Amino acid sequence: MDVRLQISMVFHLDKCIGCHTCSIACKNVWTDRKGAEYMWWNNVETKPGTGYPTAWEDQGKYKGGWEQKNGGKPELKMGKRSSRLLNIFHNPALPRMDDYYEPFTYKYEDLFDSPEGADQPTARPISMVTGKFMDIEAGPNWDDDLGGSPVYAKNDPNLEGLTPEQRQELFDVERLVFFYLPRICNHCLNPGCVAACPSGAIYKRGEDGVVLINQEVCRGWRMCVSACPYKKTYYNWSTGKSEKCILCFPRLETGQAPACFHSCVGRIRYLGGLLYDADRLVDSLKVDDTNLVDAHRDLILDPRDPVVRANAKKNGIDERTLEAIERSPVYRYVKEWKLALPLHPEFRTLPMLFYVPPLLPVMAKTEDGVYDAANEELFSPIDKARLPIQYLASLFSAGNTDHVSYALRKQYAVRMFKRLETVGDVDTAVVRQALAECGMDEAEAEAIYRLTSLPTMDERVVIPPSHREEAMAMLDDNMWEQKGSAGFGFREAPARGA
Repeated sequence: MDVRLQISMVFHLDKCIGCHTCSIACKNVWTDRKGAEYMWWNNVETKPGTGYPTAWEDQGKYKGGWEQKNGGKPELKMGKRSSRLLNIFHNPALPRMDDYYEPFTYKYEDLFDSPEGADQPTARPISMVTGKFMDIEAGPNWDDDLGGSPVYAKNDPNLEGLTPEQRQELFDVERLVFFYLPRICNHCLNPGCVAACPSGAIYKRGEDGVVLINQEVCRGWRMCVSACPYKKTYYNWSTGKSEKCILCFPRLETGQAPACFHSCVGRIRYLGGLLYDADRLVDSLKVDDTNLVDAHRDLILDPRDPVVRANAKKNGIDERTLEAIERSPVYRYVKEWKLALPLHPEFRTLPMLFYVPPLLPVMAKTEDGVYDAANEELFSPIDKARLPIQYLASLFSAGNTDHVSYALRKQYAVRMFKRLETVGDVDTAVVRQALAECGMDEAEAEAIYRLTSLPTMDERVVIPPSHREEAMAMLDDNMWEQKGSAGFGFREAPARGA
């Protein structure tokens, strides 16, 4: 047993209001720079929709992630090492500027310098590439204003598993539905970007599993952009280097939540440590798509197990870190309650960002002018949701509807449990039946309710002690040379003056 520590995340989609505060917080801290105009290390997408960059889930086009062949080890979809070498000079799988959007600003000076006239002056958009006036035709969440409409939503790759009748019904006016999907780097256990980098510039930190790009080693080959199936690495045209979400590691090292977690208005974001068995990692990737979620969960270890704790201490994970992992909200959502699921596990990167799927409005029908939303069955709101469960299964469980159905039914049972307590218009026997069918008792239902609806910041974000100094000591005996240098970019000590 090779026990490792991974900082992991859960996003609760039932609470996301799509305000994009997380995206702006990240943008202001990390990508408000030349060459990073189009970078959104954190972005919020509207689903169904094509996402950002356009159709990033279509690996037939982008060839990201891993694929399983003949029961052997997974291989990068980009092919053999020799073909990847050729793709350094010509890579047709790279997203183009049109797949992102043409960066733009506005000619603000016209608001102040325009001559007096009958009309109010306006600030017209200007391309940051050509410097000329332009018509804006795309953006980081262009689907938002058209959410659920056939203009963009019909091109969502996750709709492929639906029948033609289901797809047609999805776009009936009375059934229009959408939800928000915030995305950051998943800091995967089997990251395709690390494996594909010809320069060895991308690495996974041993002490907490955060995936980073060494800006001194990066040569800008952009193989990481192709290999990441989530398209969460970007190329900075100004510096000639690739960049990605760093999970605000300077904040983590000082015990502070990442900027997007700290600013989240809906409080949908949870962060905590997980222990996993690195010895079983490869075997967990050899299973069929329908079993990937179970294999992923089996990798995660119980921090209260004496055997796990003993092996963790052998690998340098101390008692204070183990105590923090015991309080991890991610462990509860992913392992204990089985409510949170990985995004597109079929990419086989073992993403360590998990999502609680959203409860959606129920499907109804109009008869004689009456909109009938009556439900006879216990879990009718799940079975009759406006988005077919196959769609959510395509997103979160590689097509296995059992995992998504269980997570949704459990959330619905918690709602019924609290409604009985606060409103009292639900039959007690029905609530008990709902809890029993989900294998849940009242104590667990109450715990799920409290961590979902009433968590404090300290309950949502539990950061294990960093011990960065110990990790650095393993690489460099002279720690005094490291004193005073930290943060993103080149390792240079701060100096006075410009």
